[in-house]
Amino acid sequence: MPANPKHLTQSGWQRFAKITAGIIGGYLITVLLHMCFALLMPFHKEALITSILTLFMLWCVFTLIPFLFKSGWKAWLLYLGIIFILLIVYYFSIQNNPFIL
Repeated sequence: MPANPKHLTQSGWQRFAKITAGIIGGYLITVLLHMCFALLMPFHKEALITSILTLFMLWCVFTLIPFLFKSGWKAWLLYLGIIFILLIVYYFSIQNNPFIL
C-alpha cells in the first residue's frame, strides 16, 4: 500500500535538510559521543575498541530521528545544539586528561 501523499515532504529543501541532518549530523553526534565517552572512562583504549560496534548502531538511530520532525531545519538545530554541547565536553575533557600530551 503506497504512502499517503499528504504525509510526504513536498519541499525538496526539507527533504535535503532531513537527509543531511541524519547522515552528517548523526555521524558527528555519534563520533563525538564516543570520543567523550572514551576520554572520560578510565579504560579509554577498550572503550574505543568497543565503540566500533556501537558507533554503527547509534548512527543508524540518529539517521532516522530527523524524519520524525516536521521541519528538517528544526532537526538540524537540535543536532547542532547537541554537537556544540559534545564539543564543549570534549574540549574540557582533553584539557583535564593526563594521558593526552
